[in-house]
Amino acid sequence: MSATTSPAPAAPARSGLNVLRLLTDYAILWVVLALFVFLAVSTDNFLSQANLRNILDQQSLVLIAASVATLTMIAGGFDVSQGAVYVAAPLVALFVENQTGSVILAVGAGLLFGLVVGILNGAIVTVAKINSFIATLAVSFIIFGFGYIVSDGAILRPTNTPDWSALARTQILGITSATWIAILVIAASWFALARTRFGRYVYAVGGNVEAARLTGVRVRWIVGGVFVLAAVAASLAGVLRASRSISATPSDDLSFVFAVIAAIVVGGTSIAGGEGTVWRTILGAFFIGLMSNGFNLHQVDPIYQRIVQGIVILAAVGIDAWSRSRRS
Repeated sequence: MSATTSPAPAAPARSGLNVLRLLTDYAILWVVLALFVFLAVSTDNFLSQANLRNILDQQSLVLIAASVATLTMIAGGFDVSQGAVYVAAPLVALFVENQTGSVILAVGAGLLFGLVVGILNGAIVTVAKINSFIATLAVSFIIFGFGYIVSDGAILRPTNTPDWSALARTQILGITSATWIAILVIAASWFALARTRFGRYVYAVGGNVEAARLTGVRVRWIVGGVFVLAAVAASLAGVLRASRSISATPSDDLSFVFAVIAAIVVGGTSIAGGEGTVWRTILGAFFIGLMSNGFNLHQVDPIYQRIVQGIVILAAVGIDAWSRSRRS
């Protein structure tokens, strides 16, 4: 009587699939590591402590805003007003500081301003049901104008320069306080998204808003909440920027929000909502930061830097669209 033998499992094929999945799921990590190694080998002074700390410090403000704005994009929203809040919040803060001499009141005023803008954005999007991109773009113009009014079109500077400067420049274990604040905001954003019911609802709303509503999710509160958090994060980043430069300037510059959106999109968060993680946004921010740092160390013309960054963002969005079409 002959014994029957079962076919051997296709271990190599399964192993190959696992490797492919590891490469695709963590593509942004491998790209950042490859860029880091390339710059370390090809660029003088890249690995110096001063340069690495400079990268951390320079990216800290983008990380604060982007880590929180990731929740907004996952929920299906698009907040363009972060750039305006980033400009106007420190103007409000320094206006209060000039009137009272209190840095604490100034910071509170700046954050309160962000809170009010976030509530306004959330109300317009959820109650008036205006597309979030259009709504926040319109609010941006209002905020920029408000910043000019508050500052009377002039550069504002603190009366208590040492305490104001200490907000972002204090060295703790060789790292600036702005960087430590960014680490705390990142940790809070990651925890809220990955470990709380609120985070699960954010994914649910971004994935299918009607299905989320039918399961009992309070969609308006979730969408309104992510806009509030994004505006407060942008105001915090703006106040720290003003602390770093010891001034605040009225402008209508949108470069900051573009940097935030670039970090989120390059990190792999879908602009269609429902997909993304905070850690990917962090890697996206560092990819852009490392790329810019390498350009600067090699003295590449800023015009060409913008061209390359634009190509990178287009590639990231294109890959997202392609992957979503493959799954559908």
